[in-house]
Amino acid sequence: MGKNLIQQRRGRVRGRYNVPSHKYRGNIQYTNERNTKGTVEKLIHDPGRSAPIAEVRMQNNKKVLMIATEGTFVGHEVKFTASKADCELGNIMPIGNIPEGYPIYDIEIKPGDGGKMVRAGGSGAYVISHDAHKTIIRLPSGQFKTLDSLCRATVGVAAGGGRQDKPFMKAGKKWHASRGKGRNYPVVRGVAMNPVDHPHGGGSHQHVGKPSCVPRGAPPGRKVGNIAARRTGRR
Repeated sequence: MGKNLIQQRRGRVRGRYNVPSHKYRGNIQYTNERNTKGTVEKLIHDPGRSAPIAEVRMQNNKKVLMIATEGTFVGHEVKFTASKADCELGNIMPIGNIPEGYPIYDIEIKPGDGGKMVRAGGSGAYVISHDAHKTIIRLPSGQFKTLDSLCRATVGVAAGGGRQDKPFMKAGKKWHASRGKGRNYPVVRGVAMNPVDHPHGGGSHQHVGKPSCVPRGAPPGRKVGNIAARRTGRR
């Protein structure tokens, strides 16, 4: 009998595939307070994120963690406002009050959810147009998305955009970086394994050896390859 596949083993509670959440600096989401402001006290590295974190002390002396804006600094004032006159770098505003063409990040999908989209280092979306109660934005992928104009976002681009300028020269460095984020690295191909480890393994040379399309209702362990594929190969 063959071994369980990696995607089957990941479902069990084991340290190898657990996310090291104890290393993370904390939950990052917008405060529910409106028309307030705070001051950036620290810029913190978070092993589980690609962007640095800004520790902001609010007017009520409460500390809030936010994804740092490109160009922010210690002592920078951050405002939670709805005024179009305060559309400045690092401020949090409803996207309906942000002018067209401005870059934004850490965007709420629903008003009040604290920020869900465009949170990676160096990422930024753009405000395209406004409607009566809706706003159209363009995501970094190029996709256009229509959101409620009351959804909040941070003006600017997320910090950490230069993280891809310096390549990983050794596989060990990539392994340590992936391990800090709880990612499985390296990912071994099924055809490079033995038959006991994967349905695609074995043979005198690396080949699948059987049709790689499997039905949608295939049992666990056989559901490997092109699952219910309409077509395979190059177009």
